Amino acid sequence: MPATTNDPTMDEKTFEDLLARVRAGAAQRERDRELPTALVRELAAAGFPNAHVPASAGGEGADLETLFDRLIRLARADANVAHVFRGHLAFVEKQYFEPDPAVREAWWARVLAGDLVGNAVSEASATSDLSTVLRETDAGLRLDGRKFYTTGSIYADWIDTSAAFGDVSVQVFVPTRAPGVEVVDDWKGFGQRLTGSGTTTFTDVAVEPGHVRTIDPDDDLQTYALGFFQNVLLAVVAGIGFAALDDTVEYVRGRRRIFGYAGEALPREHHLVQAEVGALSSAASAARAIVLQAARTLDAALHAHLRGDSSLLAGAQLEVYRAQQVVLPLVVDATARLFEVGGASAVDVDLGLDRHWRNARTIATHNPAIHRRRAIGDFELNGTTTRRYLPAG
Repeated sequence: MPATTNDPTMDEKTFEDLLARVRAGAAQRERDRELPTALVRELAAAGFPNAHVPASAGGEGADLETLFDRLIRLARADANVAHVFRGHLAFVEKQYFEPDPAVREAWWARVLAGDLVGNAVSEASATSDLSTVLRETDAGLRLDGRKFYTTGSIYADWIDTSAAFGDVSVQVFVPTRAPGVEVVDDWKGFGQRLTGSGTTTFTDVAVEPGHVRTIDPDDDLQTYALGFFQNVLLAVVAGIGFAALDDTVEYVRGRRRIFGYAGEALPREHHLVQAEVGALSSAASAARAIVLQAARTLDAALHAHLRGDSSLLAGAQLEVYRAQQVVLPLVVDATARLFEVGGASAVDVDLGLDRHWRNARTIATHNPAIHRRRAIGDFELNGTTTRRYLPAG
C-alpha cells in the first residue's frame, strides 16, 4: 500500500535524517543486491518526489532548481535510490501538459497521497517498433507485452508504459498489482544494480479507458520530457561525483602509508594525492552547477509554455544535451581516476570505491551522448531544431 503524507512540503530535517540513513547502507546494499524498498517508500511519504507539484494542487510548488538540488543530494547518499524516482519525477512533469484539468488534478492527488509511478517504455527488439499491444475486446481494453529496463517499477504503485493501439502509439497507466502484471528484478548491468531496471510483463491486463493517452512524438510534452528525463540522469551522475569524493576523502584520511614507501607517509599530505582529490572535488562541483543551470532553463521554458509560449522548449532540451556532453565524461573520468590515491588497496571490494565508476558509466550509456552531440552541431551549423533526435541511417 502507498504511504501517505499530510504535509506536501519537504521538511529539511526529515530529509537530512533520511539521507543519513540512505548513505549508511549504500555500499552494503549494492554488494548484497538488497533492494531499498523501505527507504524509497519513506522518501515518498516525506514528499521528496513531489516537490514540483504546484501549490494550487496541494503540493509544495518548489522550483526545478530545488528539485534537482535535492536529487543530487539523494544521489550523493545512494545513486540507486535517486535513480529509482526518474519515472515518477517525469510523470509529475507530464501532468503540466495534460489538457484536462480534472485528469491532471486527479493524478497529482494520487502522488501526493503517496502513490509512486514507475517507468516501462524500452523493449529489447531489433527495431524501434512497439511489440507491446493495447487491444479492444468485448471485455474492454487489454494490454499484452514485455518491457525491459523498467526503472523504478518494482517499487511503484503504477506503471507508465507505452503500447501500440492499432496504428497509434499510446501511453498507458497500469496498477503494478493488477492481475497479469509481473515485475522481475533481472537487470544484469554492472552498475545501478538496485534501480529495479528489470523486466515487466503484461498478460491480458485490464486497462481503464481513462488511463490511455495518445503519444505524439512531435508535441511539446515530448520536447520537454526528453530534456527533463536526461537532466534527472545528469543529476544522479553529479551526485555520484560527490559520493565518490566523500568515500575517497574518508579512505585517504584513514591511511598512514602511501604507495610503496617504507615507514609512515601520510597520504593526505602528499601533493599527488591532494591533486587527485582536488580534481574529483572540482568535477563534482562543476557537474552540480551545470545540472542546476539546465534545471533553471527547463523551469523557464515550462513557465513560458504554461503562459502560452512554447518557443523555449526546444532550446531547453538542447541545453540539457549540451550539459550531457560535459557532465558525463567529467564524472566518469574523475571516478575512474580516484584509485590513484591509494594504489592496489583502493580496489578492495569491501571499500566499494569501484561502484562509483560503474554507476556513472552505466548511466552514461542511457540515451548515448554522441547522438545528442550531433543534434547540437546540426543546430549550430544549420539552425535545425530536433525534438526527438534519432541517428540517421
